[in-house]
Amino acid sequence: MGAPPEAGPAYGGRGAVARAAVRPVPPGVGGPGGPDDRDGVGQGSRGSASKILNKASKRRRRMNILTAAAAVVVILLGAGVVGGTYFFDNVTFKEPTAEAQTTQLLASDNKTVLASLGQFNRSIVPNASINPLIKLAVVSAEDKGFYKHNGIDMKGIARAAWNNFTGGDTQGASTITQQYAKYATKRKEITYNVKLREAVIARKMEDEYSKDEILGRYLNSVYFGRGAYGVEAAVKAYFGPGRSSLTPVGTKGAITAGEAAIIASVIKQPEPSKTHQGYDPQNNMPDAQDRWRYTVGNMAELALPAGMKDAGVPSGINPPTEYPKTWKKWDPDKCTTTCGNNKPSAKIVKYVKRELRDMNIGDDMLNQGGLQIRTTINTAVQEEAEKAANRTSKKSPLADLPDTYKSALVAINPENGRVLAYYGGPDAASWDYAGPNYTDDGKTFIGGGRPPGSTFKIYTLIAALADGYGMDTIWDSTLKKVDGGGKISNAGREGGGLKCPSPKACSLEVSTEQSYNFTFYWLADALGPEKVIQMAHKAGIQLIGDPETAARYDLNKLSESEIEKKGYGREVGFGQYAITALDHANGVATIANNGVYNKAHFVREVDQRDPKTGKFVPVKNTAEKLKPVEAFSPDVAAAVQNVMQKIPGINGINLDNGRKAIGKTGTWEFTGKGGKDGDNGDAWMVGGTKELAAAVWVGREKVNKKKQTELMPIYRPGTKTPMNGGSTPGKIWKTFLDAASKAIKADNKDFLPNTTAFVDPNKKGNGVLPPPPPVEQPDNNNNPLCGFLPCGDNNGNNGGNGNGNNGGETGQPGTTLPTIPGGDTGNDTDGGGGQTDGNIDGGG
Repeated sequence: MGAPPEAGPAYGGRGAVARAAVRPVPPGVGGPGGPDDRDGVGQGSRGSASKILNKASKRRRRMNILTAAAAVVVILLGAGVVGGTYFFDNVTFKEPTAEAQTTQLLASDNKTVLASLGQFNRSIVPNASINPLIKLAVVSAEDKGFYKHNGIDMKGIARAAWNNFTGGDTQGASTITQQYAKYATKRKEITYNVKLREAVIARKMEDEYSKDEILGRYLNSVYFGRGAYGVEAAVKAYFGPGRSSLTPVGTKGAITAGEAAIIASVIKQPEPSKTHQGYDPQNNMPDAQDRWRYTVGNMAELALPAGMKDAGVPSGINPPTEYPKTWKKWDPDKCTTTCGNNKPSAKIVKYVKRELRDMNIGDDMLNQGGLQIRTTINTAVQEEAEKAANRTSKKSPLADLPDTYKSALVAINPENGRVLAYYGGPDAASWDYAGPNYTDDGKTFIGGGRPPGSTFKIYTLIAALADGYGMDTIWDSTLKKVDGGGKISNAGREGGGLKCPSPKACSLEVSTEQSYNFTFYWLADALGPEKVIQMAHKAGIQLIGDPETAARYDLNKLSESEIEKKGYGREVGFGQYAITALDHANGVATIANNGVYNKAHFVREVDQRDPKTGKFVPVKNTAEKLKPVEAFSPDVAAAVQNVMQKIPGINGINLDNGRKAIGKTGTWEFTGKGGKDGDNGDAWMVGGTKELAAAVWVGREKVNKKKQTELMPIYRPGTKTPMNGGSTPGKIWKTFLDAASKAIKADNKDFLPNTTAFVDPNKKGNGVLPPPPPVEQPDNNNNPLCGFLPCGDNNGNNGGNGNGNNGGETGQPGTTLPTIPGGDTGNDTDGGGGQTDGNIDGGG
């Protein structure tokens, strides 16, 4: 790998520094060795500079000879390899590879960490911006003479050689430069030969980089325990996610001298071993305090480089006397290498990765890390989703059900397609019940989605209305399926049990409200299953189950004709084929947004840390781009919204405080082992407000003795009554929307007023209205009023003028007293059939 960019975050940049010509000293301003004087030349005359360079060159050569001599001694004591000078020259120095970093997924507040990507919990920060008190503390704890030596501890090398010769214990690196050299060479064993190579590399590093650059590299690579690699991760691990190593000294939240000493002190041994408990205060407070006192003592003793003074740190500090109480406890079960990855919200990682690939952020860039991804997840909405859908939550309607019950809940902002909450299971590792599941590489689909049942009727309805069918079209429940397919299942609701004028005359509106299957079967027949699926796709459905297998089809890749060839049946009209809760929420969001589709998405912004300033800046071409598309007309949307607003009330789950909402329930029958007729295997509730659209699914499964997943029938809590969409899923939906709407202070917005502007009068259903019942006529022979007013007889005679004269030819009120209706209704020229335009009718 080539040299990193100038002033890179971990390295400071090779291009910024000339080869050291003098023995490195603490960087200062206006004197040799300072940040503005890296060639060792101070503010004196050019003549004196030549002498300084000659002396420095001699010292450098002497140091290299001493290192080579040490190599000769060690080699002679060891195995007799060639010569020391050859050994020194033969050890090559290679630019260390860039550190892999953590990529963090943040909630929409740009603060809350939802998940972390990467093997190591590390965030590389620019050396120049690191709190100088942290630098001082680390030097004080690990290498008091860091600014005085040339990168090598000669005593340590000799000690290693002697121990090897005498059979004593091997010892690790000593100086900060040697420690970093050991890390950079990726060598874990500790032998005199390895230690000598590290010493040679350390010496060459000192020729290549300034002291401050070496320290910065070290701080970005060293392990601090608690799964934290590098100083930025360490600060957050020990003092909380709101703290940073980059906060300037003296400002709110900046790491203090005492806090800096805590993290510096743990480097020696951050985690327990068989012989020592380490220096993490959570594991070993007595030794942590002793080590801390050693560190702060050295901090007070060391004179701070002038460059640190310019950063706001005095040239000397008063050592703190009390161990800071600001450090946080750490739970290794909740936070291992990367924090937060076992939360329900971490299931969004797969979607984020896919969206990043679409932004040309490939796996290499993602694996290298260092990105900060702002997602669409709203922390308040996510919290309410987990409370409502997670069975372990006391507020969840699932709380009284066994752990075989599974659930999913997805919420989307209809105005922009942002996924505000995503719950597909209690943790990141388990099966995702809200969306598709893929292999670890994210490329192969392995399952996901369930039959939506009657909730899919909303797409059939949209397709029908868009084709000109009116809500008043009439449909026949008695007809059998085409091609001798038998009876259309309608959950036992037949004949007189239907809320229709007759079994042959159910309107589309009533069929939607009461969720009758036959109407939607015949609509799919009239339209074609492929048109229903295409409309569902326009609304937001991306994946749909294959008619014959467990496969799923990506509708983005299929034309209408290709869908037709797949052989979907008319049962698509009432939800036979599997879809995901994520897609379903997107579809409902389109309805709530008056027919305008915004693709559901999870990424709002991608940032990368600026290597010079340490601040996060947007990555080019990654900003959220909304592309609203009209899926169907506002008139169609208005009619669908109108009928869907009635459904929550029908099911007893209206939202609190009169909040307006649309909804649709649905179930799909259970056909596996252990069930009975009428049992359901899937139950759904979908719908929402103008600001929150949500899809809820509940199902059940267990792992059998063969370690295979078996589906199970679902029942209402404490009963063997089959669960339907309006019961437990409906309660989850209501619980969530009530709480989430309150949490985000959502307005109670109106849906569109109903309309029939889209209706084509030539579009008819297959039903027949029954003839109107005969009108029962009163018997006027015994009517006492006939003594005062003119009465018609039972044959329609004497019914007054039936030509509408008494009512006024132009519909004005009549001028004579009304008559009592006669027996039969008369026509326009005989008695009884007067116009009704006037306030007082002149006929019978």
